[in-house]
Amino acid sequence: MFGTSGIRGPVGETVTADLALAVGRAVGIDADSAVVGRDPRESGRLLTDALTAGLRESGTDVFDLGLAATPTVARAVGWHDADAGISVTASHNPAPDNGIKLWQPSGQAFDEAARKTIARRVREDETDLQAWDGLGDRTPTDAAERHVESLVEAVEIDDPLSVAVDLGNGAGGVTVDALQALGCAVETLNAQPDGGFPGRPSEPTAENCESLRRLVETTDADLGIAHDGDADRLRAATGAGEFLSGDVLLALFAREAVARSDIAEPRVAVPVDTSLAVDDALAPLGATVTHTKVGDVFVAERATEADVVFGGEPSGAWIWPAQTLCPDGPLAACRLAALAAERPLAERATEIETYPIRRANVETADKGGVMERVEERVIAEYDDVRTLDGVRADLGDAWFLVRASGTQPLVRITAEARDEARAEEVFESVREIVADAEN
Repeated sequence: MFGTSGIRGPVGETVTADLALAVGRAVGIDADSAVVGRDPRESGRLLTDALTAGLRESGTDVFDLGLAATPTVARAVGWHDADAGISVTASHNPAPDNGIKLWQPSGQAFDEAARKTIARRVREDETDLQAWDGLGDRTPTDAAERHVESLVEAVEIDDPLSVAVDLGNGAGGVTVDALQALGCAVETLNAQPDGGFPGRPSEPTAENCESLRRLVETTDADLGIAHDGDADRLRAATGAGEFLSGDVLLALFAREAVARSDIAEPRVAVPVDTSLAVDDALAPLGATVTHTKVGDVFVAERATEADVVFGGEPSGAWIWPAQTLCPDGPLAACRLAALAAERPLAERATEIETYPIRRANVETADKGGVMERVEERVIAEYDDVRTLDGVRADLGDAWFLVRASGTQPLVRITAEARDEARAEEVFESVREIVADAEN
């Protein structure tokens, strides 16, 4: 029921009003109050109505943020002293999809135990419905202004920049307001919320953000920022128009967090598909990485440990645990602008030594079966193998990872080496293993 980032899937198939109602009832068993918000997808209105009906039937008071960035919803749980937060969003997925993600008062997503409890209640139709005089209220409210205030308090920019922001027709307007409050001049792309995502696909990849890259390259913008539909992700382009890889951004954010920390041996939480570039960027600072399963839920869980100063994923999710345990795209935008104000991102990026890394997705209707066969073969043929999330083999001069997507019918392949030819060799050998497992 729950993937790596909550419940997601096509509306009318996987994600329905019946499911939203059931999730609302399941969460409402333990919650006296809850915060609810949605991204711009049109189906979100209907799903939010069903979700809040389930909550209110259970006696739960609902603070309804309406259209809101997912990090705004996550932060607002604590601000409203609520017991849970629920985002109706499919994040970076395409327009036909929608989903549900659950948040704790700390801003952290529901952990595995809590997710299993909700899934069991939905499966078994467990409810605690109240009588007519015990129903919860639904109160419209707004948390965007408070989110902006929190960002302005957390970040200082001495020499404000010119920033281009591509909102991808999503819910990330908080970023624009916060950057302007910090003194930056902001030019927007795709700023009108529209759940059909007419400006570009919701996922902020280099390919999808070519318009942003060209805008930054051909104007006096110092920085380009892109969000996905619910603004929990951020990707960026330098003032020269170079779209930075997620691994380089992760290294830059991690180095900054380590430098600001007073912990003797700080760690940075990263998923198992993260480049060696991050390890090597942190080593001179006396910091190390700690690997997690892929998914911001697992990175956030590790970030609760006292010596973890930052957590991030190359896909664009960034977590500063001292601020919040949710991936906060607007906070990342302000942090990145502050870094660029001190020294151009292009200069910073040249300090991160990168290595040839290959990534590919294989579409399959039997990802579970494929992964079983891949794991069996890799364990038989390689010595240093870990199965924390999928199967990863460390080869000394290279590594590869094969894992099933938590949200889509895909098997993902990653291979990296410090040498171009070796990376290609390892990647092709792994792709062959996956192809054989499909047959």
